[in-house]
Amino acid sequence: MIDARVFDELAETMGKLLPPGVAEMKSDFEHNAKSAIQSALGNLDLVTREEFDVQSEVLRKTREKLELLEARVQALESGSQESGS
Repeated sequence: MIDARVFDELAETMGKLLPPGVAEMKSDFEHNAKSAIQSALGNLDLVTREEFDVQSEVLRKTREKLELLEARVQALESGSQESGS
């Protein structure tokens, strides 16, 4: 999960970009910007780095097993073709 401070800092940074004449709207803008950012990120299908790393490792192991099974099948098929000739 993304740390809530990231949203606060991003909204504050965006608030600093506002022209001086709208300083009284800065608080509202920061609040709305923070909500919009959280909502946009909430709609994304994100995973944590840890989850990604775990799934990458599962995929790596699965590929290794698949390669071994493919080699076994090929060896079995080669053996049955030789005995059938």
